[in-house]
Amino acid sequence: MRNSLNLECILFIVCFLFIFSCKEDKYDYPEQVNEFIEAIEYESLGKVEPNVEYQTVDENITRVTLSWNIEDTIFQDDWRLKIKPEFEPNFHWSPHLTPTGDHIIPQHVFRSPALVVASDTKQLSIVPDIDLLDKEFPGEWYMDLNAPENELILGLSQSRIKEHVLYTRESGAFYTPGKLVFGFYIMTQEKQEGIDNPWRGLNKFFWENWGNKLYEKGEPLSQDDMEPYVKHTYNWAFHNWKDEVWQYFENDKGKEVGAPIFIVNVTKSPNFPGESSEREFVSIWNQAWFSSLRSASGLYRYARRTGDDELLQYALKTKELALSFPQKEGFFYSVVGPVGKFETGEPWRKVYFGNSNRNPYTGSPEESPFHILDMSFTAYLMLCWFEELEKDQRLLNYAKKYAEGLLKKQDDKGFFPGWLDVNSLKPMQHLNQSPETSMSVTFLLKLFEITGEEKYKKSALKAMEAIIEEIIPSGRWEDFETYWSCSRYGSEDLVNQKVERNNMYKQNNFSIYWTAQALLKSYKVTVDRKYLEYGQRTLDELLMTQATWQPPFMYVPVLGGFGVMNADAEWNDSRQSLFSELILEYGDILNEEEYTERGIAALKASFSMMYCPENEITQNQWEARYHFFGKEDYGFMMENYGHNGTTSKDGIGIGEFTIYDWGNGAASEAYNRIIDHYGKELLMGSKNKT
Repeated sequence: MRNSLNLECILFIVCFLFIFSCKEDKYDYPEQVNEFIEAIEYESLGKVEPNVEYQTVDENITRVTLSWNIEDTIFQDDWRLKIKPEFEPNFHWSPHLTPTGDHIIPQHVFRSPALVVASDTKQLSIVPDIDLLDKEFPGEWYMDLNAPENELILGLSQSRIKEHVLYTRESGAFYTPGKLVFGFYIMTQEKQEGIDNPWRGLNKFFWENWGNKLYEKGEPLSQDDMEPYVKHTYNWAFHNWKDEVWQYFENDKGKEVGAPIFIVNVTKSPNFPGESSEREFVSIWNQAWFSSLRSASGLYRYARRTGDDELLQYALKTKELALSFPQKEGFFYSVVGPVGKFETGEPWRKVYFGNSNRNPYTGSPEESPFHILDMSFTAYLMLCWFEELEKDQRLLNYAKKYAEGLLKKQDDKGFFPGWLDVNSLKPMQHLNQSPETSMSVTFLLKLFEITGEEKYKKSALKAMEAIIEEIIPSGRWEDFETYWSCSRYGSEDLVNQKVERNNMYKQNNFSIYWTAQALLKSYKVTVDRKYLEYGQRTLDELLMTQATWQPPFMYVPVLGGFGVMNADAEWNDSRQSLFSELILEYGDILNEEEYTERGIAALKASFSMMYCPENEITQNQWEARYHFFGKEDYGFMMENYGHNGTTSKDGIGIGEFTIYDWGNGAASEAYNRIIDHYGKELLMGSKNKT
């Protein structure tokens, strides 16, 4: 009995000490904070308690700082602060997944960092004070979101990569003598428009406080004129690296067709001292990521503008290649590759047609199913070519034939399936009601605009309503890249399921983009402001994945660049070139200068990873990793930065390959398209101050 009593006393003392090891700060809150926050709890750092200060920025924003005067070095693996909302949220958002209590959102993914929760009447956002992080700081910052416990967490800890790419805490943090300052902003909202679009206020806050200031200085490039980068791209692809990059063959009509190869790595450089190697199978793609037709349309625009007939012929051969992909009841393949061996710089003698192997079923392109998304994107590009570049009737006929097959696959709700079996043409198991449908909406509305046939518009708007009803409210931004690219976390058990601890789906911004694009097209066709309002909300969610500052731990310029998903780590991803004009379009229609600046910054960021003398900082990073690089390699450009989750001043974070259609060729296409649509003057808008 006595032993039992002692044990109970010990347990009581342990629990008492644990509870009071966290300080609860419930006094001196500004009134606006009291209405939204039940408690803020924070730990001591070693035995040192912080000095806590609250500063009212405006009626909806409060700045909180915690400071410590450290006399002796403190070794502490983890320090955290917990914020408990006063209300029960039904909506949660964070920039990265933390599926367990061991996971954290490290500063490496702080592009526009925030934690957001909302109910039907209140919204609360927590934003790390990145002005403090931008200075010398001994520890790494992190965030965390625990939805079941209704906790928003900020902290300090080292991190390590577990999955590709999620992070967990790591031991080893320490704090040297001196003053240490940590801070964050509390942003509150009760107005209905703010709750309906939880991203607008945050995006405005980030851009006004950080993004615009860097943009006005000309970042992320050293110059406003992007023409030199385009010249480097085409000189690299069609001259210095031509034998490795340009691939061609005769189609079944005896015409020479071709396009730049899917991917080349650094070993293909004319300056590489060893034997070259292939990173992936030799092929050419017309897919939602890697689209030779998209790149060729940009090359066509450039050749037309500069009078370069040689480049024009390359563009036309790629158009012919797209028309050479065989159709089956309208559906068509997205990949072509050589059969057997071939010599570098020589034509392929025999080819196969297949599909993207980024799918749930097989890694073989020859066995992969038809992907509706890929076909709708390619058919849309055909219509754009027909409308803006050449009235080649074959492009319209090809797209219409596909559309007739597509309409037959729409389900009762309005969705189009994900993949079709190449033999039976029946829908397969995955993503049959996903936001990939949005790309088909944009395609069908473009076809309606060209042909005037109402059936395309009717089908598209039915699909758009399904997206509005079932995808946007819950943030179910799932597409092929979310699960079946390099970040495969959740592909076995999370498809169509939320991560319980975060009350969020694994999300990819590619499908957010397609949806914002489809909503804008729906608005333009119908002039129904509902589509514009949903479109702006969706665009603002997309912009939460855009970099709005220059972290000290990023060793290349990153302003305006985009990340990818809430379970990956790259910055400056090539998708920003695709996103750029859409952001500009919303800026035009909504008369919102912030969007215009963000769109231009995104386009500039599309070139910021290029190896060339105009990018001195980036060039130094390339040469730190690949000492053999020289002028023949100007134009080489990795698709992103920090892909594996780490960076360093010695070149860690720099990749090893170029995908022309998802890198330099894609960036050049976006530039040439925007020049045609808006004029070069728009892109010279930043002040480039020194």
